[in-house]
Amino acid sequence: MQRLLAFLFALALSVSLATLQSAAQQSDAPQFGAQQSAISADPLTDHAHPATMESVQIPSHGALLNSLVYIAAGAGPHPVALLLHGFPGNERNLDLAQTLRRAGWDVVYFNYRGAWGTPGEFSFSHCIEDAQAAIAWLHDPAVAAKLRANPSQLVLLGHSMGGFVANEVAARTQGIKAVVTMSAADMGMESIKQVPPQARNIAVSKVTEHLAKEGMAPLAGCTPEGLAKELAANLAQWDFPTLAPKLTKIPYLILTSDDGLAPSNDAFAAALKGSGNVRVATKHFVTDHGYSDQRIALQITILDWLTKL
Repeated sequence: MQRLLAFLFALALSVSLATLQSAAQQSDAPQFGAQQSAISADPLTDHAHPATMESVQIPSHGALLNSLVYIAAGAGPHPVALLLHGFPGNERNLDLAQTLRRAGWDVVYFNYRGAWGTPGEFSFSHCIEDAQAAIAWLHDPAVAAKLRANPSQLVLLGHSMGGFVANEVAARTQGIKAVVTMSAADMGMESIKQVPPQARNIAVSKVTEHLAKEGMAPLAGCTPEGLAKELAANLAQWDFPTLAPKLTKIPYLILTSDDGLAPSNDAFAAALKGSGNVRVATKHFVTDHGYSDQRIALQITILDWLTKL
């Protein structure tokens, strides 16, 4: 009898362990709320609709933007994240793209006109236009079907200058589901705006020096001075707080770091709330501009917030 009981106990234990293992495997499948799984474990393979990556070219004002699309596993349609890189784009945040794909998102990444081999001339105005062109491309039914994407569930994610682009595009474009900015940069406009008009040339010179230090090698058809003058010419139009009244209905996650950009982002968050946006979340990371030693924390924060949309 004791041997029989021992055998039955061992059998029950093995069945329980197998059940737990199966449940654990299922928990790794792409789903909202599975932040840790999306970061640390691969999803179950969907042989009919596997995760993949497409190299594409997105048309924008006569040029073709060199682009990548990370397509999530499953038939979809999947929500979509448009990932906007900074100036000049050394940190692409493609680890975040991989994590979002494991969590069930399609992610579109592109290089602006004149950046990193994409034909055309680089300018801040062109960056805004290119992001709008990418959104229009995603709304093409044939494109959405091929990517198993749902463009009505579109989130903008912008780092540094990409945060600037995300803010501008969200204020001008209908149907943006939410915006996440990581150290959104006003690109030196704040330093120009703070000086009296008679000293504006000196401020533009300082911004020119700053842009040159950031690295112009990957950019074509532009100069640091020309870009600084473009910023000076658009002070009123591109000022973060002035965009707030146009963004009262869009959920915002504003992330900052120890790179000197937190004050302008905090002011923008306050302007959004002051304009009646009740879905504004903020978080500060003690790290550098690239969130270099907070990459996992950054991904957890973004995924956690996206689950609450």
